[in-house]
Amino acid sequence: MTAAVREGMAWIPTGSFLMGSDDFYPEEAPARQTEVEGFWIDERPVTVADFRRFVKATGHVTVAERAPEAADFPDADPALLVPGSLVFHPTRGPVDLSDFRNWWSYLPGASWARPEGPGSDVYTRAAHPVTHVAYEDALAYAAWAGKALPTEAEWEYAARGGLVGAVYAWGNAPFPDGRVMANTWHGEFPWQNLSVDGFTGTSPVGSYPANGYGLYDMTGNVWEWTVDPFEHEPPASPCCGGAAPGAHERRLVIKGGSHLCAPNYCLRYRPAARQSETPDTSTSHLGFRCVARE
Repeated sequence: MTAAVREGMAWIPTGSFLMGSDDFYPEEAPARQTEVEGFWIDERPVTVADFRRFVKATGHVTVAERAPEAADFPDADPALLVPGSLVFHPTRGPVDLSDFRNWWSYLPGASWARPEGPGSDVYTRAAHPVTHVAYEDALAYAAWAGKALPTEAEWEYAARGGLVGAVYAWGNAPFPDGRVMANTWHGEFPWQNLSVDGFTGTSPVGSYPANGYGLYDMTGNVWEWTVDPFEHEPPASPCCGGAAPGAHERRLVIKGGSHLCAPNYCLRYRPAARQSETPDTSTSHLGFRCVARE
């Protein structure tokens, strides 16, 4: 143990683990032994209530709430150079899964406080993970809180909860004893959501069992930012919705999967799974949690 206990955070001891996987998507390979220094990590993703306190204290305006500069995005459709964010919308029936534009769209006016765009709000979702936050928004919150964002290795080590080589954060069975262990998509994506757990979108943090380190929602619910660059070709199934109009080509690793992950399309609610996202993009299923290294 290092410094005094940090409220709302769990201590992850120094250790090594088998990072990645050779059994699922190519961007996760190769599985390799990785060492991690001890650190603190938030027990839960940053919530709407947490982010609201940050905004009130600092006056921060998120990337989604600012109009992009045309000079910064010369290839973008000028009509889309307005404040907004990427929002998921279910389809009416089966669609071509190779084109994420069938279920994602850039929605003007969508933001952390208006997750489904104008007319929506978060008044009843204070305990849900905040979404529509770009990388710089997550960095700004972390700095304000006296914390940082995790590396991919830190995140995955914590997500595994002390289990060695397990497929999921809770073990190898997707539904142990019939229990739903994370907020993911049940049914045929992107049109049939059976909502067997009672949620069709994000869920209040802590609604599902914690992993072995006492961490909630490490997989499912929302994807989470890390600081690591994504140095592979983007996955063939970009379940994260691609990028905002004209977004920069630089990509970062995001982890954990979300409530939109389904076995028939994106089985990425696993500690080893990873996706890429451009730092200036925000979506309705991407959030974050923080770490502290002291």
